[in-house]
Amino acid sequence: MLSRTHTSQYPGLVVGLVLLLRLPFLTQAVQGDDVYYLAGAEHAQIEPLHPNHARYLFMGDTVDMRGHPHPPLDAWILGALLAAFGDIYEVPFHLAYTIFSIIAALSMWSLARRFSRRPLLATLLFLAVPAFVVNGNSFESDLPFLAFWMAAIALFIRAIEEDSTLACCAAIAAAILASLAAYQAIFLTPVLAMYLIERKEHRLRWWSVILAAPATLAIWQIYERLTSGSLPAAVLAGYMQSYGLETLLPKLRSAVALTTHSGWVVSPLIVIAAFWRGALWRWIVAGAAAMAALFYDPNPMFWASIACGVLLLTSCWRRGFLGGWVLIFFAGALLVFFAGSARYLLPIAAPIAILAADTPKTRILAAGFALQMAISLGLAIVNFQHWDGYRQFAARVGKTAAGSRIWINGEWGLRYYMEAQGGVPLARNQTIRPGDLMVSSALALPLPVNNPMAVVAEREIQSRIPLRLISLDGKSAYSSANRGLRPFEFSTAVIDRVRAGLVIERKVELSSVNPHDPAAASQIISGLSPDGWMGQQATVLLKRPDQPAPLRISIYIPNAAPARHIQVFADGRAIAEETFGGPGTYAITVPPETGQSAVTITLSVDKTFTVPADRRTLGVIVQNIGFR
Repeated sequence: MLSRTHTSQYPGLVVGLVLLLRLPFLTQAVQGDDVYYLAGAEHAQIEPLHPNHARYLFMGDTVDMRGHPHPPLDAWILGALLAAFGDIYEVPFHLAYTIFSIIAALSMWSLARRFSRRPLLATLLFLAVPAFVVNGNSFESDLPFLAFWMAAIALFIRAIEEDSTLACCAAIAAAILASLAAYQAIFLTPVLAMYLIERKEHRLRWWSVILAAPATLAIWQIYERLTSGSLPAAVLAGYMQSYGLETLLPKLRSAVALTTHSGWVVSPLIVIAAFWRGALWRWIVAGAAAMAALFYDPNPMFWASIACGVLLLTSCWRRGFLGGWVLIFFAGALLVFFAGSARYLLPIAAPIAILAADTPKTRILAAGFALQMAISLGLAIVNFQHWDGYRQFAARVGKTAAGSRIWINGEWGLRYYMEAQGGVPLARNQTIRPGDLMVSSALALPLPVNNPMAVVAEREIQSRIPLRLISLDGKSAYSSANRGLRPFEFSTAVIDRVRAGLVIERKVELSSVNPHDPAAASQIISGLSPDGWMGQQATVLLKRPDQPAPLRISIYIPNAAPARHIQVFADGRAIAEETFGGPGTYAITVPPETGQSAVTITLSVDKTFTVPADRRTLGVIVQNIGFR
């Protein structure tokens, strides 16, 4: 056991361990949501005070970054690096972001010295958290937020214990920076207030730290409202509603995923060893949760992780400041998060590691640490290989795409590296010409595209390490609970398939298109989904029959659809329009015409609407378009 009086040499060791974790990954490719933060960084070169005023395509739709779920600190940091280096370079950017890992680790060391009999062991457990090891290699806001969150708490406690005005001012600064990195910094207020109440301290200057985060968020919202006319929180709420992110099902899936991830903040071996003591009711609740999980997914890691998560969380009840810290933030996470990502729980890694480190079962702690670090490093390597696969594929395609217009049908790192090769993100209902090059991913949120293509390059992204954070057929919730609820997966499955295809001329064989018919997909140019819903416009390609025949368009206007006026165009020329009195099934008939062997038919509606959890703009339901 390490004595608190013989630990002055260990901060250097902690910094050295952080560098050992980060330096091998300095060449990490741009990944995940990095591309959107980098868009804010680029906009910061134009509007330094408003980096979140950037606008970009996301899954085919133009979005306003004022609705991004994070305030502008990370975009400012990346913007400063971009201004300093003149371009985006992986190595110096990652080296700069290593500073945030060091701040978080040293803050953890400070807290561990205050609360643990084994501060070095507690710090090691913190450094082995999978989300710290993996997500510390990205340009997203997770590590900057964690660094300032941890620093605010460590400095606040030091300020009270030493009655230090300097530490108090530093804690206020850290809380302000944390709130500019993430909205969830607001949970600093109840966490710090609990410590203050526990210590029975009531000086006004301590409350200035406690209220710094909500005050900063309020001032930023008011500043944005006065300078741009919109509250970022209101724009964010609008996107939450339009994407259906705050509906019941995503919230439930997120809650289960967060519970699963809590079982892996420290190794399940350590959870069982450190938190098994206590009331019988905790074991009953954990067992019931495991049984319920077993019915949903029989995978042993899933239900065992749920059981460990419930056991850990219930063990924090009546565990003083550290236990309260865990429960307050976790309860807040259940309320505000919708994706259930493992990185969301980084702010409670410190108290969990401290509580776990004080168990007397040293051998189990050592084994659990070794297991956790091995898994975390394995996941980090697989993560590196995933995003590097996009980087390599983009470089390969860029060498062969000279003279072609390149469309990018995918997000994340694939989008970033293809944009560097001159590609353009694909907009929803984009018109694509023969001769264009389409780069697409099976995993990275592709849009449906019906154009026939000749494949010119293709790659399966894999890793020999049998661990997966995400994969095509996997059920991991590491980054999002949309695909499954497991914390990660032991698997060798294909991570993604990426393809570059040259768009070729369509074969026009059908004189009538039913959107439900898979054979008609190649003749649907844009705006018409397989379920029949069209957007503002829908365009199809039809073969003219040998004998002139009338064009008949069958539609259905549901009760929820506001569209009433429909126009019909043939090769861009208006040929009919109708106004309907209300919902119902209707037909538009156009007299026979002669012309070229193929004709494009476009429908346009006057009004559209959206529904929660459906990203499409909806007009009416098209049942059939064809010559009859």
